[in-house]
Amino acid sequence: MADGSGDRLWALYNAGQSGRGSRGGCGAKPLVILIHGIAGCEDSSYIITATRYFLEQGYPTLRLNLRGAGPSRPTCSLQSHAGRSRDLAEAVRALGDLAPATIAQGFVVVGFSLAGNMSLKFAAEYGGELPLRALVTISSPIDLAATSASMLRPRNALYNRKLLADFCRECLAPGAVLSGSERDAILAARNFVDLDDNFIAPRNGYKDAYDYWENCQAKAHLAGITTPTLLIHAHDDPIVPISPYLNYPWQDNSALEPVLSRNGGHVGFHGAENKAWHLDTALKFLGQRL
Repeated sequence: MADGSGDRLWALYNAGQSGRGSRGGCGAKPLVILIHGIAGCEDSSYIITATRYFLEQGYPTLRLNLRGAGPSRPTCSLQSHAGRSRDLAEAVRALGDLAPATIAQGFVVVGFSLAGNMSLKFAAEYGGELPLRALVTISSPIDLAATSASMLRPRNALYNRKLLADFCRECLAPGAVLSGSERDAILAARNFVDLDDNFIAPRNGYKDAYDYWENCQAKAHLAGITTPTLLIHAHDDPIVPISPYLNYPWQDNSALEPVLSRNGGHVGFHGAENKAWHLDTALKFLGQRL
């Protein structure tokens, strides 16, 4: 990373399978960068499933581990958050310098859950500077305050506890550089509102959780996106509420295409014969827009 922290992100690259899924083979296809959600990494099941899917369609893939995630944890002093879009921009630029052939056809970003929010912000801020061909988000919050409130619902108590424990463990793992007060804030957090208010926000220069949410949430940046963008979300997602999607004026930006299914849960969308409906939908979108 170019911010002087010395942090290094790790990514896993796989070349596409030539001749499968299209007449052009992998050489004519853009790189698909897959980005995991909170407490995830390159080995998360939904990332592996998506990687296999796009490889079989002839797309080369790059599984990017965000700051503090998976193999990036030992080499990162800092931690990812919902608005750290600059990290993705710097990763793409570094990739272009180190292995320019990998993005010779441009690249597509597929962001899951919280990474989708960051990816949307990235598209608005850097889509005109980098060869971003398309963006797909899956089960992604676009209103961070509404999502944080949803996480506090009694029905989400077990999910909140598990996800919070996993993320806090990641924040405290070897490699992280923390002050005593930051460590205490992480250990004391009982939900993500606590964590955002007492750790994420102050560490990243925001006054509090509300300031962090307001500045980083995707809905504040959607109007600035000019790259073809598909947003897949389910009405029955128990974590990310559907209301911000229903209330956003999508007709004001022709680059944005929301697909809101009745069912699918959070990063689910299993279709007939256990096929991944969301990935089929993404593939169709890429075929139409690329």
